[in-house]
Amino acid sequence: MTGTLFTLTFALAAPFWALMLLLPRWSATARIISSPLIVLPALVSYALLVLPALADVLPAVTAPTLQGVRDLLGSTDGAAAAWAHMVGFDLFVGRWAWLDGRERGVPALVMAPVLVLTILLGPLGLAAYLAVRARWARPAVVPAREPQRLG
Repeated sequence: MTGTLFTLTFALAAPFWALMLLLPRWSATARIISSPLIVLPALVSYALLVLPALADVLPAVTAPTLQGVRDLLGSTDGAAAAWAHMVGFDLFVGRWAWLDGRERGVPALVMAPVLVLTILLGPLGLAAYLAVRARWARPAVVPAREPQRLG
């Protein structure tokens, strides 16, 4: 089951990355990516891997030591759980960056390498997006007009 969950975790996240990278202007992409539920498959994989091994996982995360974390990640279940963790969080960060970039008007050709970097090396992708977003200001909110009164 561990190998299957490992394989499925990214396979279920990949279509969302493909939408953001390959079809960024398609109206369905915005509708789909707007839902934070796109990370649910990775979170379910993570839960299926971690919950049965909670007795081994909790000591490694509540009082972490380099040796303890190394031992946990050195196991098949630990590596698969870490992968699901990374895939889920990287997708969440990529989703946020993509939505924020659209709101700011960041061109898709600028976002594409940032998103690829986020897929491959999550924290560096986040750092790249934070650098990119500094160049594009969020559009000012236009105040609503007061309703006109009749008579």
